[in-house]
Amino acid sequence: MACLVTLWGCRLTFNFGRKGAYQLKFWQGEEDYRWKVLRERKEFQNRFVWAVFDLFFISIYQNALVLIMTFPSLVLMGVDKPFGWLDAGAAALMLFFIIYETVADEQQWRFQTTKWQMIKGGKTLDELPAPYNKGFNTTGLWGRSRHPNYFAEQGIWCAFYLFTVAGGIGVINWTIIGALLILVLFQGSSALGEEISASKYPAYHDYCNSLPKFFPALRAK
Repeated sequence: MACLVTLWGCRLTFNFGRKGAYQLKFWQGEEDYRWKVLRERKEFQNRFVWAVFDLFFISIYQNALVLIMTFPSLVLMGVDKPFGWLDAGAAALMLFFIIYETVADEQQWRFQTTKWQMIKGGKTLDELPAPYNKGFNTTGLWGRSRHPNYFAEQGIWCAFYLFTVAGGIGVINWTIIGALLILVLFQGSSALGEEISASKYPAYHDYCNSLPKFFPALRAK
């Protein structure tokens, strides 16, 4: 469990780091683009309101959530039970989702990097060749669901919870709260991301109507 979570953390750190998030002058690092959009909303124009949101949701809640997500490993530290077939299944499933998310992130990174290179070269979005002229990625895993990375992230922590079932804690136990909070988080996160994309790209609405949000379709669109 520790190895898998460490692998997950390395993937996340690398993917965020290559976007310019980490700098020695930390105040110059790139932030998640969605925070800028939220700050511009009417309800967050008040600096005090934004400061409270920043403190409690961005700073405190998100760090607390990482701890909550790892509760299954905490309870299993006191369990003396041999590694079994269900443990192996949970480990294989979690590793699969980590790889799935890595592939989705890499596909998105390559698409966006190529798109912005052409735009910075002087071309408008309409002048770009397909599929870049849409502005958003519809290739690879992104042609099977709108949020393959979110699908995998939710799968990772559901698989992590399965370790408690394998450890004899019970099919339903209190550590499920981490997986449930992740499911809730990505409902809101995906809705915000789609709202932003739909405001920028006219074809995004049709994309949303043609593919499932998380679970991949059997055929690419």
